[in-house]
Amino acid sequence: MRGTALGTSGPEVGVVGLGCMGMSWAYDELGRDDAASVAVVHRAVELGCTLIDTADMYGPFTNEELVGRALRGRRDEVVLATKGGLVVDDPTTYASHRDGRPEHLRAAFEASLKRLDVDHVDLYQLHRVDPDVPVEESWGALAELVREGKVRAIGLSEASVEDIRRAQAVHPVASVQSELSLWSRDTVESGVLEFCRDQGIALIAFSPLGRGFLSGRISSADDLPAMDGRRRLPRFQSEALAANLGIVDRVRQVADRLGATPAQVALAWVLAQGENVVVIPGTKNLRYLEENAGAAAVELDDAALAALRDVPAAVGTRY
Repeated sequence: MRGTALGTSGPEVGVVGLGCMGMSWAYDELGRDDAASVAVVHRAVELGCTLIDTADMYGPFTNEELVGRALRGRRDEVVLATKGGLVVDDPTTYASHRDGRPEHLRAAFEASLKRLDVDHVDLYQLHRVDPDVPVEESWGALAELVREGKVRAIGLSEASVEDIRRAQAVHPVASVQSELSLWSRDTVESGVLEFCRDQGIALIAFSPLGRGFLSGRISSADDLPAMDGRRRLPRFQSEALAANLGIVDRVRQVADRLGATPAQVALAWVLAQGENVVVIPGTKNLRYLEENAGAAAVELDDAALAALRDVPAAVGTRY
């Protein structure tokens, strides 16, 4: 698989990585299968999907423990990324609050190391900027972890251009993680994608398949498990979901012409937004993992890019 660097001097990763959240949080929690998830992590490494992404809030905490078990004996084969700075208040409603205080980030990071059973993390990310804490203070705490040799590179998640600029003045920003897909283009419209491209910062796109919707496998809420968190989201409500099927229809038309799957075309579109872009689709299914990895080889011609540029806007907000 072709690769890219996280920042100007960060580690090299495959352009398709693996988001691990859904293995133990938010999606089909009653269908959790840790053994299957471990097998997916192992196969991801074999396919070159070397960026393995988790966070302390996923579970909360249980996803890091799962990833840690999956990486025993394979730690040096991956670029391990986790996040801190979001604290879960109620796991049943996914309610959370931001905590960017340096003392919290230090404690959260040390706890992550223990759960992951590692002595360092390749990429540590501020999960959200805390409006009550200057970003320079939060970022300074992460920079100290780099100086101590516990972290190779640091990144931001869901940050504005101004946040990134202020952090960059303290310590190099290796990556910015943002939602980016054919139905979520805020990262483009806000200027974050362009800024990262110009600054040599990697853009790590989470939910690049629109939480699975752009794969074409969801045509109604009945296709989602009973306890799936997506049932709460505006875009998955019945009327909005029915309207959003028009987006999938356009993606499927392009996919049929190119001999690819809708998921591969949706991922290829995100990757086409810049050589600094990495996608981290999540799955606990080996077949879907291999399908996603194949997106790195899909080339979108001018006609495909034009068709995808003009897909209908999504109905409903992200959250």
